[in-house]
Amino acid sequence: MHQDWQAFLDSQGARLGDDGAAHFDRAPAEPDCGVVDLSHLGLIAIGGPQATEFLQGQLSNDLRELTETHTQLSSHCSPKGRMLANFRVLRFEERFFLLLPRVQMETLLKRLRMFLLRAQASIDEVSDALVCFGLIGDCADDSLQHAFGALPSKPNAMVRAGDTALIRVADPVPRFLLIGPVDSARAAWEAARAAGAELANPDLWALRDIRAGLPTVLPETSDSFVPQMANMHLIDGVSFHKGCYTGQEVVARMQYLGKLKRRMYLARTRLDADAEPPAPGSVLSSADSTSEQSPGHVVDARRGVSGDCEMLVVAEIKAAEEGELRLGDDGPTLRISPPPYGFTAHA
Repeated sequence: MHQDWQAFLDSQGARLGDDGAAHFDRAPAEPDCGVVDLSHLGLIAIGGPQATEFLQGQLSNDLRELTETHTQLSSHCSPKGRMLANFRVLRFEERFFLLLPRVQMETLLKRLRMFLLRAQASIDEVSDALVCFGLIGDCADDSLQHAFGALPSKPNAMVRAGDTALIRVADPVPRFLLIGPVDSARAAWEAARAAGAELANPDLWALRDIRAGLPTVLPETSDSFVPQMANMHLIDGVSFHKGCYTGQEVVARMQYLGKLKRRMYLARTRLDADAEPPAPGSVLSSADSTSEQSPGHVVDARRGVSGDCEMLVVAEIKAAEEGELRLGDDGPTLRISPPPYGFTAHA
């Protein structure tokens, strides 16, 4: 975290959590409008004359569709087609930026540098050079419009004010991701607070991602899911016409020749009041499964204000839709539902 940004958050009464982001002890669980420090996310910058060609051979999405007003979700896969990391990709001038959890940075940096070889491109970690925070709700729309003009109206759309970006994130309520230098981030944060936004914690951002059906690959689930298993093809995270990239053959074969046997669902269950939500990678069980492998795994989980534990799970389609899924071997039953975008293939 940039030291000036940390000093500003300290002045707001924050404490630094184990995830590297600011937490506020008295923050409401789900305010109607809130600001969330997202310093647990990091940034990788890729630039140079051959940056586009290099990344095009490594990412699951098509960089030719990326513009300075449109960001992408994407992933980097193993040769077996399983996601080692997933992230948001944005473009500032001649550089690309990958936004992902800091706990995944080392894995992705190591992999990308391994493939760099003699390409005329540079790969740099710039996590502390720019600030990242989120805004949830519409109370700050006027202040954002004053700074950025027209706000992005569609998911993944981006507007800029100088070297600061504002990105619309998929959600039934207005949700924005702001990335920029400390001074502009501080001004936007203060303007949002003056407009009525309450201080909120990073768990709220993760909960909104869960409800929107947006998966996050974490160390516990790295190299576990082919993109289609985590619905990446349904949220514009995979291109099937871009050509070769690492793992592309497996991903394409599943799309055109295979049958998808697992996919990602929303799930809810009731836990004891003092029980922690299941960790990413936690195993599911089902008496209806015929597979020798576990019938599913947790992608991410958080508690909602109702007291329910809400989660994303990748699970066998047959067990999820025709049978019963449980947490662990003898844990509570999960209530399964499709993500908000449904399971219709993206056009």
